[in-house]
Amino acid sequence: MEWMGNLNEYEKLVIRMNTPRVVIDNAVCANATLVKIDSARKHEILLEAIQVLTDLNLTIKKANISSDGRWFMDVFHVTDQNGNKLTDESVLSYIKQSLATNNAPKSNGFKGQTALELTGPDRQGLLSEVFAVLSDFQCNVVEAKVWTHRSRMASLIYVKDEDSGSAIEDAHKINQIEGRLKNVLKGNNSIRTAKTTASMVVTHTERRLHQMMFADHECERTSYSVEEATTPSVSVQNWLEKGYSVVYVHSRDQPKLLFDIVCVLTDMGYIIFHATIDSNFGKSYQEFHIRHVGGSPISSEAERQQVIQCLQTAIDTRASEGIRLELCTADRRGLLSDVTRTFRENGLSITRAEISTSGKMAENVFYVTDVAGEPVDPKVIKALQQKIGLSSLKVKEPLMFWQGSTTREESTGSINLFSLGSIVKRNLYNLGLIRSCS
Repeated sequence: MEWMGNLNEYEKLVIRMNTPRVVIDNAVCANATLVKIDSARKHEILLEAIQVLTDLNLTIKKANISSDGRWFMDVFHVTDQNGNKLTDESVLSYIKQSLATNNAPKSNGFKGQTALELTGPDRQGLLSEVFAVLSDFQCNVVEAKVWTHRSRMASLIYVKDEDSGSAIEDAHKINQIEGRLKNVLKGNNSIRTAKTTASMVVTHTERRLHQMMFADHECERTSYSVEEATTPSVSVQNWLEKGYSVVYVHSRDQPKLLFDIVCVLTDMGYIIFHATIDSNFGKSYQEFHIRHVGGSPISSEAERQQVIQCLQTAIDTRASEGIRLELCTADRRGLLSDVTRTFRENGLSITRAEISTSGKMAENVFYVTDVAGEPVDPKVIKALQQKIGLSSLKVKEPLMFWQGSTTREESTGSINLFSLGSIVKRNLYNLGLIRSCS
């Protein structure tokens, strides 16, 4: 850095102290890549580091997190989705540059689009009605994520105006869209339980969804009890000698588990000083030593119960139920409305959805059950594939939910919608490091 030659030694020292030191090592561990971060401690630095890794769909198998005084040190054991070490130089370079510059993308790159936030009671066919409204208003859905939990739904949908190809700026049209969507969301329930918001604010989708779910369950807290949530196991104890509250989480391992936990604790106003994470054989054991931003541990039983409830909600929400259907086809107006209507007409409920577009192609993932929340009859899935297209709609089965005479080769057929290389390329574009991600 030639520009540092103009700085005095003290200024250089300050820059070095506040610039994270990142080391990526493939030699130490036999079955994982080690990512080590040393940095001056600042609020949310841990969440930002985990976000960089999980946005690349990497798996964090183990982690040791320590914050001593004003210094912060993390060691992550990571693999790709297939359990292999990271060897792609573009991926390694992106991780190192993102972590070393404290430059975790604050959004998923949705500038020039309108963000629609929806929360309300979940029901069969809800998404079909939502996408039908957006189609009526000539809104092109660029990307979206939909989460459901305990009969509630939260969704963040990014849209463009079909004619202009940019964000919707007409305030009257936005008000009309919000009004129609609110009527759809409330259904036969009180309108106070349905919320719609349109904004141009750039945000990180999954973090925002956690915030929306938290706010929504706060409104409905009386219908939620800790005893109802048997998995995961979450407990909180105070370590008074050290002034920490210790959060223990024991659950089934699942994608982005560490991100979900750290995201919720951060947004609830806690700082994680020490943590250990160990995931193996499909199980995850996590321990977090936390304090309030103000420096105190958890001080009441009500607060302890709230932490337990919020963490259980966040983990349960990610644990999708149902068969995973992957739709890859040419994008067109009304596609999502037509596909989700077909799901509804065949008696399917969507428990989670991830909608995205790449050029002129739609790349969508849906988790579906029958209306009772039970596994879907394989015959129904076959009928869906016949209607939508065998080459377009593929099935990836959760083992617990696909039973029958169909062979694994016939029922599986998943497609790799989100390759690691394309994710890196998009994130490089979001960081301004390349000119185009097409």
